[in-house]
Amino acid sequence: MAELRTDIRAGDWVDRLAPLAFRPYIRLARLDRPIGTWLLLFPCWWGLFLALDKGHLAVAWEAPSQSWFVLGPVILFALGALVMRGAGCTYNDIVDRRFDARVARTALRPIPSGQVSVRQAVVFLAAQLLVGLLILLVFNRLTILLGVLSLVLVFTYPLMKRITYWPQAFLGLTFNWGVLMGWAAAMGGLHAPAFALYAVFLLIPLASIALLSVASFGFYTGIKAGFEFQNYAEVLGDEYFHAIFGRTFGIALATTALAALIGTPEAYILYRMRNPWKSLFLLLALGPLLISVVVRTLGWAMLFGSTGVVNQALIALKLIATP
Repeated sequence: MAELRTDIRAGDWVDRLAPLAFRPYIRLARLDRPIGTWLLLFPCWWGLFLALDKGHLAVAWEAPSQSWFVLGPVILFALGALVMRGAGCTYNDIVDRRFDARVARTALRPIPSGQVSVRQAVVFLAAQLLVGLLILLVFNRLTILLGVLSLVLVFTYPLMKRITYWPQAFLGLTFNWGVLMGWAAAMGGLHAPAFALYAVFLLIPLASIALLSVASFGFYTGIKAGFEFQNYAEVLGDEYFHAIFGRTFGIALATTALAALIGTPEAYILYRMRNPWKSLFLLLALGPLLISVVVRTLGWAMLFGSTGVVNQALIALKLIATP
């Protein structure tokens, strides 16, 4: 039964053709499942070809010797999508390794199963990012900047699964980023159609989910023609969901009441205290908050300060002269 539940396909082309030492890394980069590469690549191509006019495409078609300015980005985006999708999957598996080890579907993945150590996975991730960087450096400066900024989305997505039930919506931001990169590669800038296309690619899946939520559905027949709000009515009228909603609001109210119960006497006691005890206990109460603020401020300064990472990168790429 375990083989039926795992997402590792035994006996596929990886097992038949790939050398034994390479198999865990192929599966770590999801090369055996190319759908993610297509999802990352197609927005790049769409942005690229929509930005090119008929004249550019006609020249590329009629004079193959001069077609590199079209075929070059097409090939580079394909290679970049393959490499960066692998890097994203590798990073995701590194971050989620402890969760994956406890889930039947993911327990046989290379890292939780012990086929690849965390250190080996980090080295493999660094190698993929290096290859991706070399590909990216062939493009213009704006495309390079967009490629670097995409790493924020790539490295943040696995963490979204910990704070939201909609991580795939955030993943949509990541996959569709290629629209902006493809457009920038062709035009050297970003214009309204590029942002409109990016928004459309985000909204269509969300609209589809909304439509499916009101679609008529039968337990044995599946989705049927027509729309109704029966799904919502069943949720709102089901005692099981009532219990879930009740427990959720109960926990929220209990937490609020406990905070008020503890916090109100503390605030009153601090108000009545005299120095130096008042200052000492106030420091103990606010110390963690102040430390948090300082650390976050320092972090933002390191990223966006005049000598921060972002400004130094922009200066190095000659996109700006001074911060």
